[in-house]
Order: sequence, then C-alpha cells, then structure tokens
Amino acid sequence: MEPMYVSINSEKTGANLKSLFKNNGYSVRDIQSVMGFENPQSIYKWLSGRSLPSLDNLVILSKVLHTTIEDILVVDGDVVFLHLYYRVSTLSFLIFLFRFTSIPYNNEIKGRSK
Repeated sequence: MEPMYVSINSEKTGANLKSLFKNNGYSVRDIQSVMGFENPQSIYKWLSGRSLPSLDNLVILSKVLHTTIEDILVVDGDVVFLHLYYRVSTLSFLIFLFRFTSIPYNNEIKGRSK
C-alpha cells in the first residue's frame, strides 16, 4: 500500500461545524457543556478555522450532531498518493526555477564582453 496525502480545510470545516450546530439547534454554550469544557475558546477556534477538533472531540461531535466524522471535516480535493505528490511538487519546483531564475552565460556576466 502506498502512502497518501490529505489536506483538511480548517476554515471550511469551521463553517461546516457552525452550520451543523445551527441545524441541530445547538449553541456554542450547549456544545461546551456536552464537551465538558470550562470555556468555549476551543469551540470558537474550530468555528473560525484557527484549529481543528482532536480525534476524541470529533467522535463526540459526530455523536452529538448525528453525523459522521467524514461529514464534519472538509477535505481539499481528493486523496493524493504521496509519491505522486512529491513527484509533481518536485517537477513544479524545477519548472519554477527554470522559468524565474537566469543563469548567465559567460559573455553575459557584468563587466565581460566577447
């Protein structure tokens, strides 16, 4: 089996959580109480996209919101096999270097002329 790469969009996941809270009739304080948090700061961080819930918290949220963890998280694009990701990234980087850097020929170096 080959390694895979996934990117979770925290901002869209936060917006999704906000929508799920609303659709299920929960306020941030309700979720705070269910999660057993002393203050709602973590939940506000999730909703703003500054952080993601831990796996334990995702399990609790999925039960409270009557959904799956996969339906809570918003993934950017498809799952990418890691070897392909690195090949494409390396190729893109090489193309960038080729296009945006210039390697002068001997006669183009300052102060030299043929």
